[in-house]
Formats: sequence, C-alpha cells, structure tokens
Amino acid sequence: MENKKKEAITCGQLMIHDDIVKKVKEKMPEEDSLYDLAELFKVFGDTTRIKIIWALFESEMCVCDLACLLNMTQSAISHQLRVLKAARLVRYRKSGKVVYYSLDDDHINKIFALGMQHIRE
Repeated sequence: MENKKKEAITCGQLMIHDDIVKKVKEKMPEEDSLYDLAELFKVFGDTTRIKIIWALFESEMCVCDLACLLNMTQSAISHQLRVLKAARLVRYRKSGKVVYYSLDDDHINKIFALGMQHIRE
C-alpha cells in the first residue's frame, strides 16, 4: 500500500480578501469568550467525565452510585465531579448525608446530541 501524505491545500497566490476578513473580524467573539469556550471543550476531553455526564442524563446519582457504575474509586469520581461543577456542567443537592449530582441544564443535552450526530455521520 502506498503511503500518501495529506497536504493542506493553500491558495495559489497571496491575496487577502479584506472585505471577508473585516466581516469575520467584526463578528468574532471577544478573546475572553473564546478562551472560556476552549476551556469548556477541554472538560469534554476526558472519557471519565463523558461517562459521568452520560450517566447523569439518565438519573441524578450520588458519588457512590457513579463509582459503582464506572468501576472507579469515590475519590476519582469526586475529583471529576469537581471539574464538572467548576465548568457549571453539574449541580448537586443534599438529602440528609447524601449528595446527589445532576446535569446543570439542558444545554449539555444539546451539546452531546450534536456531538453524537457529528461522530455518527
């Protein structure tokens, strides 16, 4: 089998389309917003966190339940939940001594649905 390198396709000549660049630049979000978006996507870059989010689609769960489901330690689950909570992807409620985690809002469902649609195409 022949080993072919894929090369990026570039313009055949250097020509800046000022009108396009200006239009896109005007619509470009602020640097802080783009940074926050990149940080959000980093949170989705961990399989364990994806599994936790997926589980929380089905039901709110405590750390013990998630640890059992994912065959992990409670400490490892708690660490990942802190990351998810900091990213405002999960919330919690206390019931006596038990803390239950759930997804923070419906945006997460939409992000996952679009992601799954994309990888299945």
